[in-house]
Amino acid sequence: MTRAHLLDAVIGSELPTLQSGAELAAFEATPYAQRIRAQSTYEALRLGATANPDAAAIHFLSKADPEETPLTISHSQFFARVTQAANLFHQLGVGPEDVVSVLMPLLPQAFCALFGAQAAGIANPVNPMLSAEQLAEILRAARTRVLVTLGPVPGSDIYAKVLQIKDRLPELTAILVVHGAGVDAPGMHDFDAMLAGCPADRLTSGRCIRHDDTAGYFHTGGTTGTPKLVRHTHGNQVYQAWALGLMLPHGGSPLLYGLPLFHVGGALTQALATLAGGSALVVLGPAGWREPEAIPNVWRLVERYKPTTLAAVPTVLAAAIQVPVNGADISSLRYAAGGGSAVPVAVSQAYAQLLGLPMIEVYGMTETASALTGAYPHRPLRLGSAGHALPYSRVRVVKFDRDGLAVGDCAPNEIGIVAMSGPGVFSGYLNEAHNRDAFVEPGWVNSGDLGRIDDDGSLWLTGRAKDLIIRGSHNIDPTAIEEVFFQHPGVALAAVVGEPDAYAGELPVAFVQLRPGTAVDAAELIAFLRERTPERAAVPVHVYFIDAIPLTAVGKVFKPALRFEATKRAVTRMLAELAPPPAEIVVDVGPHAEHGSLVTVRVGGVDIGARESVARQIDSRLDPLTTRHEIVWF
Repeated sequence: MTRAHLLDAVIGSELPTLQSGAELAAFEATPYAQRIRAQSTYEALRLGATANPDAAAIHFLSKADPEETPLTISHSQFFARVTQAANLFHQLGVGPEDVVSVLMPLLPQAFCALFGAQAAGIANPVNPMLSAEQLAEILRAARTRVLVTLGPVPGSDIYAKVLQIKDRLPELTAILVVHGAGVDAPGMHDFDAMLAGCPADRLTSGRCIRHDDTAGYFHTGGTTGTPKLVRHTHGNQVYQAWALGLMLPHGGSPLLYGLPLFHVGGALTQALATLAGGSALVVLGPAGWREPEAIPNVWRLVERYKPTTLAAVPTVLAAAIQVPVNGADISSLRYAAGGGSAVPVAVSQAYAQLLGLPMIEVYGMTETASALTGAYPHRPLRLGSAGHALPYSRVRVVKFDRDGLAVGDCAPNEIGIVAMSGPGVFSGYLNEAHNRDAFVEPGWVNSGDLGRIDDDGSLWLTGRAKDLIIRGSHNIDPTAIEEVFFQHPGVALAAVVGEPDAYAGELPVAFVQLRPGTAVDAAELIAFLRERTPERAAVPVHVYFIDAIPLTAVGKVFKPALRFEATKRAVTRMLAELAPPPAEIVVDVGPHAEHGSLVTVRVGGVDIGARESVARQIDSRLDPLTTRHEIVWF
């Protein structure tokens, strides 16, 4: 098998492949594969720009309106601005080990800053929707030297949060402000004005970037506790761009782009892969898919820009398929593609039945520089499967003992923890303390996901290890129950979590968001599930209807918030019959640094002499729970 066109410096010769030699040879001969032979993200972008310098790299829309005239930036212009950004950061003292953090919505400057930062030093894209305190924690952990952020514009609180935290960042030497005309404060500069004065034809640092140089720090691990910063090399990221050319061939067509840049799916699987391949990003607006008109306009946007793939997270895909096509010409589409979490089978079936589009599901994590497995479009698709490993990557399912130690691989179709290796897999978190359980063995990252590998070698995800619901002796995977919910015509989104129970430990409960204009009651849904769920213990004991399922910034269901809400509801019921009843009881549930989560019971209107009796009643009801609790009197 020829490897002439592979990233030889990035991909170790010892890594085998699950793909056939003919399959790989055909891909490696394509112009795309040859353009992605690069040591660094900067070189990959240069090769993409060289292919067709005058072609569009970015079409920027202000509000996801297919009728608006976009701001269009060509590949030659974009690469020049990336070079200018790298030179600006170098001018401000950024070297290969220094960090530039990017705290921005999806404006064109954010793309230039991200990839320019990687050419000068290390890029750290950060979620601008986090609180000021969370931002300070991440930027301190990254040791941010230069910060690129949005200025004081209407409707955004980013600049206000930066003002709150800037003096708490000891390594920070400069803040570059986009839309910062008129900003006049020590250490703050107008990003665009300074960019214009920098050379656009070369890196003034003279830097020769190696594949094993650090390219970026991406934060992961939720929004509480010490930030986990994933360390990516240029090799990790370029491999992702290279491999996605095989997984999602675009044939030069543009991509409707709405994922945030602080997420690896947005920054690498979509942005870097598309730009390095010489194609265009149609940026839907500063908020991406969260723009109010993005999903309602999705099919008219497809008609206008003619992408071959509609790629998004499952919640976006689920919402889009509910939008009537209304005669829009969407004939350019060949695939739908989803990642970030499992795509419900019902959603995949809807795309196949209503639009005739196969669903290409990819799977990976921040620690694997995004996708590591996927369904190959030219192979038979198996709905619900995450497919096979990318070329030169590997996936296995591992058993763990009671002490949390890996004890061997699972048999075919046996559920265990998914572990992955390959050129995209990171070498570890920036903070060494986070690496203790990160790998099942050297080079094999512990995903924390439950899954199985069938006799054909296809990976099937069955849930998150930490999302597993343990009802007495029954282990319940919530994913299977959620799939049944999606089969009901009135359900838009559903999430199943464990609710604490004094006897069973946990009971499954469901949070349901109905489709607009539908009326379904809990008894109907539970009966619907009982008919389709073979395991009686897995049927939710409660269905809670809510207006909107909480989502993360990239559109994943945020289950910690639902687990807290389920615990709050359970505890409130458990305390409903205290005698004598207090004047007021308020239950709060939230994260706790030591215990993981904590129930706070606030009790009002109880005389000091009666508090001991009330406290005993509360303790007797809540002590059997695994969640800790405290009592606060007011």
